Amino acid sequence: MRDYMQGARDSIPIMLGVMPFGITCGVMGLAAGLTPAETILMSLLVFAGAAQFICITMLGAGITGWGLIVFTTLLINLRHLLMGASLAPQLLKLPLARQILLAFALTDESYAITTNRTVQAGYSANYQMGSSWALYFTWALSTIVGVLVGSYIPDPLAWGLDFAMPAVFLAMLVPRLNNPVSVAVCLVAAVTAVVGAAYLPGKWYIIAACVSASIVGGLLEKEENHAV
Repeated sequence: MRDYMQGARDSIPIMLGVMPFGITCGVMGLAAGLTPAETILMSLLVFAGAAQFICITMLGAGITGWGLIVFTTLLINLRHLLMGASLAPQLLKLPLARQILLAFALTDESYAITTNRTVQAGYSANYQMGSSWALYFTWALSTIVGVLVGSYIPDPLAWGLDFAMPAVFLAMLVPRLNNPVSVAVCLVAAVTAVVGAAYLPGKWYIIAACVSASIVGGLLEKEENHAV
């Protein structure tokens, strides 16, 4: 229980960044023609911010082919394969029911919090559960707020609160850049992401940055181990 509560507490700063996106999701869902119930159920059952925004945008544009929508959101969420693979050695030791719950609630934010804690004190399934589900309920409640007050808040992101999330991620990243390998991997990911965003279609720059950083990190760590 202690790890569970700690995971939830460590997620509080990120919750502040999640809220305006959840509210915006509720507002956009109604604007695209979804009913309040459909908009809320999407957040409860899908729980994938970027995928939900793309899906809502496609529905609002009149694209109703579920095959195309599913394929598009699958491409956006391919990064989950990499996150899941890195956690697999720990998750596979858990009962199937816990694996399913943790896999469903896995997001970029909970992954970052969990891996940061793993480096410092080792992996804890309860910690990941606390972080993941705290963010889940924050997202769900924010979507409900967006549905209820959508007509009064046309653009929540105009407040500038969306900067809270990248700021928190940067604050979590900087302390980890404590050796040449980490710095090199960060620079490769950053350059690949920027160049990819300019020249690659859709969200492929995310996958490109993840893969290139993983390859560089693996090669550098291998050289470092051989040197030792």
